[in-house]
Amino acid sequence: MAGKRKNNPAGSTNSYRGDVLRVLGALKVATTDQIQRIGAPHLTFRHADKETPSKRKQARTASHTAALSDMRGHGLSENGGSTETGDALRNLTPKGLLAASYELNRPVTEMGSTARGAGSSGASHPMAVNETVIAMLRPKPNLARLTVDPPHVQAAAQAAADSPDGIGTIASYWTEVSLPATGTWNAPGKGGAQADIVLTAPQDGVPLLFIEVDNCHETAEELADKLEKYARFFKRKVKDTDGKERPMWRTRWTVPEGRYGDEPHPPVLLVFNRIGERNPNLTVPRLMELTRHLWQGERLPGGHHLYDRKIPIIAVGLNQLREHGPAGPVFARFGRSGPQTLLEAIGNPRREAADAREQKEAKARAAAYQAELRRAAQEQAAKQAAEREARRPVCTGCGTKFTDARWEAVQPKDWGAAKDSHPQLCDTCKRAAVAAAQERQEPVRGEAGADDFWPAPERPVCTECGAAFTDERWKATKRVGWTASPAKHPSLCGDCDQLFEDLDRAWGVSPRQEERDQEQEPAVPEQKADGTWLSRFRR
Repeated sequence: MAGKRKNNPAGSTNSYRGDVLRVLGALKVATTDQIQRIGAPHLTFRHADKETPSKRKQARTASHTAALSDMRGHGLSENGGSTETGDALRNLTPKGLLAASYELNRPVTEMGSTARGAGSSGASHPMAVNETVIAMLRPKPNLARLTVDPPHVQAAAQAAADSPDGIGTIASYWTEVSLPATGTWNAPGKGGAQADIVLTAPQDGVPLLFIEVDNCHETAEELADKLEKYARFFKRKVKDTDGKERPMWRTRWTVPEGRYGDEPHPPVLLVFNRIGERNPNLTVPRLMELTRHLWQGERLPGGHHLYDRKIPIIAVGLNQLREHGPAGPVFARFGRSGPQTLLEAIGNPRREAADAREQKEAKARAAAYQAELRRAAQEQAAKQAAEREARRPVCTGCGTKFTDARWEAVQPKDWGAAKDSHPQLCDTCKRAAVAAAQERQEPVRGEAGADDFWPAPERPVCTECGAAFTDERWKATKRVGWTASPAKHPSLCGDCDQLFEDLDRAWGVSPRQEERDQEQEPAVPEQKADGTWLSRFRR
């Protein structure tokens, strides 16, 4: 503890010094009150029971005042004058900006200047900018830091925590950002703009928003000139790291690509702080006419607009923004009637509604088309099933239709595959036919044996007597494969075969065999008396 006191004699902690670095790194210049309201909003409720506003302010800012004192001793911060109300202004030194870049996780080149001398004229504009950031942020108290505080303090903090959220964190905000129409980011040329605030909070639906704060000192023409500079900057293109030309602002900030034919420029929010002599209720209508060519979209038949290469311009009062926050319907977009929330104002709700209707209709059409395809497929399947049923074979034995399995079994097979023996019969009738054939011991037509090549088409008949072969004789004379029948007289029935065998044994040769031998014997010519030969066929 002694070491910490020696390094930080005011007794500040790392937490409060980090608040100072983050707030001043983003805002450049601020009062201790503003630093406390952004960095530690729970302190506002803890010291709400003090007697006077000054004592309450002194109590709730004491921790950050000590942090600023210690940081000034380290060369990180310095006093920058005072506001018109007498509040001390604080800003960072170059060394402090370097430390803040680590706290905000930003490149040092994007930290901006030290804002020295901002308080020489009361810093009315920087204070309005800071109040705009606070109104957009709507910092919520950390209820865990108030667990030992009285119930009424916790209740007030709970009510603030339950109020509508703001947008982003302090790290989401940049102030005094140059938008060069010529030159570079670090060395902008003439003709460019300088945004009071740049907000990037894609997690809250605001990928990129430029904010201009007016204390009602500027005329409509002066504000229109600023917006013209914004338009010049948005139109400027440079080569990106991949060698392709892109809008210059896209090389620094990441924003989702728009749709072809509807790629609006980033929106610009005008915040009017009524401390000057200008009445925004009169300035805004005139400004709308002067900048119509910058913001007016193209109306489509569906009732929505396209804002291709147009700037969404929105106006709001600082007091309304403080009271309602970004979620309140207090934002007026040029060209639209009626107030909207910030997200509605920077977006295109009618286009989104039209897209939703189109998607719904497209889904309905797709569903109807799919239903029609299913219906057509069902009808085609039913037609094919009916045609298939019409082709289904009918048993010639009993008249019943074949089952799918039986129908498949009788279909023509590949070459060499076994064929069904009874393709016209169902399974039941086939089994009956096969059983009857086995009882008669008659070979089943179409079902060759293991040694048969082709089955006999019908029962043979004896060529001698004309009698049908018996089963035994048929089997005895049956050919096997390509070889001849083993029987000696395969064309004769058993009785005729036996008769011929008896004749062969009695005469040595049967009469029929003798006749066949004579028929096959060649004719021998006779010799004439003069020694010539005459064939018997010339007699």
